Amino acid sequence: MTALAVGLASASNTSQHRWGLAAALAYACAALVSRRSRVPWSRTAALIGVVGALVVPLVWLTAVGLQQMEVGVVERSAQHFLETGTPYLSHPVAVRDFNPYLPGMALFGVPHAVFGAGVLAGARLWNLAGFAATLAAAVAVLVKGRPQARRTAVTGATWIAACPVVALPLAIGGVDPVVVAFVLLALAYAHRGRAAGAGLALGAAAILKWTAWPAIPVVVVLLAATRGARAARITAAVAVAVAASVVAPPLLADPHAFLDNAVLYPFGLSDTASTAASPLLGALLSALLPHGKTVAVVLIGVGAVAVALSLIVRPPTTTAAAAHRLALGLTIAILLSPATRIGYAVYPLTLLIWARCTVLTAPEPTPDQDTSSPVPHLAAERL
Repeated sequence: MTALAVGLASASNTSQHRWGLAAALAYACAALVSRRSRVPWSRTAALIGVVGALVVPLVWLTAVGLQQMEVGVVERSAQHFLETGTPYLSHPVAVRDFNPYLPGMALFGVPHAVFGAGVLAGARLWNLAGFAATLAAAVAVLVKGRPQARRTAVTGATWIAACPVVALPLAIGGVDPVVVAFVLLALAYAHRGRAAGAGLALGAAAILKWTAWPAIPVVVVLLAATRGARAARITAAVAVAVAASVVAPPLLADPHAFLDNAVLYPFGLSDTASTAASPLLGALLSALLPHGKTVAVVLIGVGAVAVALSLIVRPPTTTAAAAHRLALGLTIAILLSPATRIGYAVYPLTLLIWARCTVLTAPEPTPDQDTSSPVPHLAAERL
């Protein structure tokens, strides 16, 4: 129904319109297979969803030359970075002039800037490759040393890729799936107690988009609660060092351009209206109330403080709990942001699926283990 709604609600012959029509058929077939399957969350149904809602629309849209505007933004930012040392225009005017992403996102446009136009050099393909490789790495880290859990984790990852909020942006050229994939990798490293790996993954996510930054304190608090203060310090230091090493040079090279492109525009505070618009609470407040943008920003701040206090008062002690807390915080920010779109639901929905994966792949309790904890007995379930 979601795919069909997207297809019917979008303008004719746009990438969203064509994706919706193709994906609706795929999801209908997947639903029929899932209904006949004896196994909940059938892997076969998930594969049908991936092929029909991601692979087929991607090939189709690539063949007819339809893609989301973000693809061109990433490719132009890479070209500008190679020429000037910063991915941001100094005086953006039109919507297409703005680059709302952090400097690391330009890396996905480097092949296009170096090798020119072509299917294999396009930023859409490299974003997809980055997402697939990072999600595969997250699965490998999560189940390392426990081959019996691999099937469950792979099935969960397949369902993540098949999910409409992931398949749609991957097919049309959106950038958010690769960002959330690095967050999942960080949670997988934290689940295994690997502080440096979690820090590297968080840093990689943090150089791409602001939406990844709330994950840093959540994962740090998780490691502090489960692995101790030293692990938390390592994760925080590595994440901040990676982020600063990439974000600081363009910021110092042209602070005004960085502020206009990467701060004011994506948060809906620029004179030029962002294309990220959905009838969510923040957009409605901005449109209907005097000083509505200010009200929305203040409410986001209040929500951030509330989530931060919850981390202090009741820190998450499992990876699933951390994913749930992060999903809650991001949901509040998405609903209240003056410049947002429903597609940002990719973050909380993917985090919730991953939280379930971490529970289902947890080691089985042995007879001498305390089974009163809610996590071990849930681990007996399988996707």
